[in-house]
Formats: sequence, C-alpha cells, structure tokens
Amino acid sequence: MVAVIAMFFLISAVVMWLWNALLPEIIGVKSITYWQAMGILVLSKILFGGFKGGGKGKFGHCRQKEWKNRMENMSSEEQEKFRQKLKERFENSPFCRKN
Repeated sequence: MVAVIAMFFLISAVVMWLWNALLPEIIGVKSITYWQAMGILVLSKILFGGFKGGGKGKFGHCRQKEWKNRMENMSSEEQEKFRQKLKERFENSPFCRKN
C-alpha cells in the first residue's frame, strides 16, 4: 500500500515536470504546481481510466472467465434477457451517441 501511494506521488511529480517542460513552450499554457499536477492526474484517471480496473490489469482475465462461465450456464432465454437489459442500459446512457 505504501508503494502504491509513493508511486502516485512520484507520477504526480513526473506529470508536473512534463507539463512544465513541454506545454508552456508548445501551446503557451502556464506552468503548474505539484498539487495541480496531482489534480490533473486524478482528473485524467476519473475521465479516462476509471477506478474499477474493469477488464484490464492483473485480474481482468479472471473476470472475463467468470462472465464467460456465467453466460455458458444460462439458458438461451436467460442470455437473451441479459443482452436486452445491457442494451437498454447503454441506450439510456448519457454517453451513448444518438443519431
């Protein structure tokens, strides 16, 4: 746990260094502080990475196997009902593109 926290602080420093070394010169933005870099890191994790780790990383493969086993153990009627629920959930999502 301590290593994870230390890594987070180290990555925040790297974000600050890269931002301040590159972006003011390239696109003319202001330099940022360490705490702003940490905020950018957290914000990017929320927007692009999430906090669940779903499907990726160390345990993603286990989750895939678990879902595959669940689907195989369902009847075709249950599978269709499950697919329909997923479809409804994603159609009503604010992130779903509506043509």
